[in-house]
Amino acid sequence: MTGMTKAERRATSALASLFALRMLGLFMIIPVFALYGGELDGATPALIGLAIGVYGLAQAVLQIPMGMLADRFDRKRLIFLGLVLFAAGGAVAAVSTSIWGVIAGRAIQGAGAISAVVMALLADLTREENRTKAMASIGLSIGLSFAVAFIVGPLVAGYFGLAGLFWATSLLAVTGMGLLLTVPHPSVAIPQNPEGWRLQLLKVLRHGELMRLNAGIFILHLVMTACFVLVPHLLRDNAGIPAAHHGWVYLPVVLGGFVLAVPAIIVAEKKRRIKEVFAAGIVLLAMGLAVMAVEYQSFYGLVAGLVLFFIAFNLQEALLPSLLSKMAPVGSKATAMGVYSSAQFLGAFCGGISGGLLWQEIHAGHLGYTGACLLLALVTLVWLGVALGMRQPRFLHSMTLSVPDCSSEEGRDMARRLLSVPGVEEAVVIAGQRLAYLKVDRERLDAGLLRDLIPGAVAV
Repeated sequence: MTGMTKAERRATSALASLFALRMLGLFMIIPVFALYGGELDGATPALIGLAIGVYGLAQAVLQIPMGMLADRFDRKRLIFLGLVLFAAGGAVAAVSTSIWGVIAGRAIQGAGAISAVVMALLADLTREENRTKAMASIGLSIGLSFAVAFIVGPLVAGYFGLAGLFWATSLLAVTGMGLLLTVPHPSVAIPQNPEGWRLQLLKVLRHGELMRLNAGIFILHLVMTACFVLVPHLLRDNAGIPAAHHGWVYLPVVLGGFVLAVPAIIVAEKKRRIKEVFAAGIVLLAMGLAVMAVEYQSFYGLVAGLVLFFIAFNLQEALLPSLLSKMAPVGSKATAMGVYSSAQFLGAFCGGISGGLLWQEIHAGHLGYTGACLLLALVTLVWLGVALGMRQPRFLHSMTLSVPDCSSEEGRDMARRLLSVPGVEEAVVIAGQRLAYLKVDRERLDAGLLRDLIPGAVAV
């Protein structure tokens, strides 16, 4: 995270860690619940599937309302509320002896739909040129959580049972609350308050560039989830690796994919080639699936395909939210991220269904692994067609000001005054740290008015 201020590094590390803890709690359930859930009263295969999927469904439904709330109310408080719900839902599931109790607990956990709010808060606390690096940290946290969860989940369930696994998710949520206390408190100018809720949402839904990005995150997570319904079978049946050891394959693959994606992320921002790198990432994703389609019977071929897949996946997990924050209408960033997060969870939900159907066709002998992977590659190429029409995002410049010390309310007033300066597109004041982050159009910026408006402000 070179090039970031100390405050940016602290905020990015804390929020990425918070995101990782929450996703770890989610992912730990996946590799074991199908086995342990059958012991619950009233459990059937369909209800076990519902218990797994209801979390994502609740997330998809509530991300947009939470995002809209986050454009009007304190984002840190909304994140805290979401973590409370996640912890409470884990406790409900832990003490339940029936499948319906676990379904209720998982639904409560899903009601803590804070992904969009966390990303919006991170965007508030980082300058434009560091936004992609910060979002890449979130992407890495998701990838690491996925790999670690597939190692830790079976171990926790083996020692403490299903109840212990759900108690662990609650403990992770409480730990996240502690991390949230270390995040700076931004005072954000929110100019869209006079606009009605419906009009604000419609403005985001009618934004063509944002809808391209929403389609992208939907397809990315559909393909990823469907792929990882099939990959465990490939590792077990073709590579001869026991299910308990799959995490040791995922961990280096995910880490290697992230490390190899970093140079492309740097080129996208430094060279202002974000659209070209974005499109190349989609092609690389399709190539990874094509390699798995052809080489799935070879362990090294399968791993090579997975590495290509995760280079592209980590690249897109960094670029998509960065593009979103660049293109979202001023004052509707959290609402836009709410729609984006809903598309993400809907993609995962549809990917699980699609992966299950593909596996069913493979098991019945109607389709081979080659055909299944090529179908997913084809879906990825549909995304490429959508993405090629995307315009190059505006590259506004960041400006950091050292401002007089102020309270949160004074910081909000200062941010509103800064936003009134021609050329200032966004303004965030970090209360207690005497800093203001501005996103500016240098060609329109009235620097003289900016100096006159905030006496004592100094560029840093």
